[in-house]
Formats: sequence, C-alpha cells, structure tokens
Amino acid sequence: MELYPLKVLLTVVNEKSFSRAAEKLLRTQPAVSLAIAKLEADLGEKLIDRSGKDLIVTDAGRIVLEHARRFENLESELENALAELRDHSAGRLIIGANESTTLYMLPSIEQYRRMYPKVKVQVRRCLSSKIPGQLIDGDLELGVISYDPEDSRLLSMVIYQDHLSFVVSPKHRFAGLEEISISELGMETFIAHNVLSPYRSIVIRAFQQSKVNLNMDVEMPTVETIRLLVSRNEGVAFLPRMCVEQDVAAGNLCEVRVRELDVERPIRLVYPEKRVLSHAARAFLELIQERVAARVQSNASR
Repeated sequence: MELYPLKVLLTVVNEKSFSRAAEKLLRTQPAVSLAIAKLEADLGEKLIDRSGKDLIVTDAGRIVLEHARRFENLESELENALAELRDHSAGRLIIGANESTTLYMLPSIEQYRRMYPKVKVQVRRCLSSKIPGQLIDGDLELGVISYDPEDSRLLSMVIYQDHLSFVVSPKHRFAGLEEISISELGMETFIAHNVLSPYRSIVIRAFQQSKVNLNMDVEMPTVETIRLLVSRNEGVAFLPRMCVEQDVAAGNLCEVRVRELDVERPIRLVYPEKRVLSHAARAFLELIQERVAARVQSNASR
C-alpha cells in the first residue's frame, strides 16, 4: 500500500470535501476520487460514505485515519531528523500548553531563541487534560501541565512553583485585606473558567466541605476575559498567580489570601520516557534543566 492515498484520505476528511481536498493537493477532483477508490479496493473496506449530503467516515475509515495520522507524524519526524543532520541549529520545537501554562515558558523560550535562532518554535494551544495522550501518540514531544500525569510512559519535572490566587477589584470590599475566610465568600459572584481542571475541582470541593455557597453564574473561555471582568468589579476569581502577577503589581487587581484555600500549583514539563527526542526538543529540555538547577542552587544559598 502506498502512503499517498492515506494523505489524500486525511485531506478529504479534514476539508470535508473532495473538491476542496483536490485544490489543497493541487490535483483534479477525479484524481482524488480515484485515489480514495484505490485505497478502499486495496483494503477491502468502504472508508467514506458519500450517499448523503455530507461525507461520513465509516468505522473502518476511522481506523485507517488513525494510522494515517501516525504516518503523517512519522513523515514530519523524518523531515526534522534530516534537517538536523544538515544543520544542528535547524528543526522545529513544538510544545503543547494551555493558555495559562504558556506564560511559564516565555523566559525559557526567549533564552532558547537567542541560543538557536534558526529553530522554529511553536507553542500549540492544547487542553491540559489532552496533553499526556498527545505526547504518547507522538503528536507532541514536550508538554507543559499543572498536574502529575501519573503515567509510566511519561517523565515530568517541576519547572515552576505557582499557587492559586484569589483576586478582586481594587473597588471591592475585600480590597486591602490580607486574609479572609472562605465563609465570607458565600455571597460573591465568581467569574469561572469554563475549562475543566484539577484546580477547579479543588475549589469546588473546598466550598462543599465548608458548606459555603459557590456562585459561578458567569463563566468565561479565557483567563484574559476573567481578569478584565474582575478588574471591573463584576465578580471575583481564583486564577494562577503567574497570570495576575502584573495586574496585582500595577494595582488593577488585589490579591487576598483565603485561609482554607492555600493551593500550590506546580508546573511540569512532560515528555515521553522512551521516545528519542529531536535535537530541538533535547536542547530545550537541557535548557530547562539548567534553569531549574540554577534556581534550586540560588534558593539553597539564601
């Protein structure tokens, strides 16, 4: 079986159209249809149902697609490996991270770019819960998450110690206070992040254990929108300290400690245990290890 028909199948499914796939592949539509028909004949399975208005991938088609994506990843790894043979400073670094964990990587990425200016750096926005699976499947080499993946196929190292920060507007009644009790939060409107995370669960559980009402009538898709609403005194929020550090320093937000919710948030760099990393990924991992070692030594000397 040739690899090209698999690429055609991937393109047809991604584009949801034979004609658009043909345009993207710089082929005619009959040529694309013929490639799919040949693939179906070789495998002895119907892969795409074209009887209705929309294209429907069959059960056999989904299995073939999964393997086609693996071939595509292998092809990308091959291209990177060959580029690195020609020029050790070339290649591509892809890191999976969500909106907030990306912030922890910025100083390291800045240093990495100065050291390896020819390496293309891409931080791919991913759901934190999906990153371990993407690492195992080979879609990512490195990932940044805020929890222990607890998977023997992955290695992880803590690269930053953060905590959950309770923030309010400077106009809020809690502004200026150093500490409050969770019992004082029952009447507050919380601006919540509508992405599930272990820390959301921790906050919900703490309110339940304290038998305090947790009013999450407002949910937002990004940390940025949450920060803006809190600064406008439309509610309060629990956010990673790194995400609000500049706002607190500038006086746009006020951080108040909640006695019952002292939640550490270790940030981890995660990577596969047995897979050989690309030169670009290895170099970034070594840079992170050096930065972590330097920080530990600095803390120990204080």
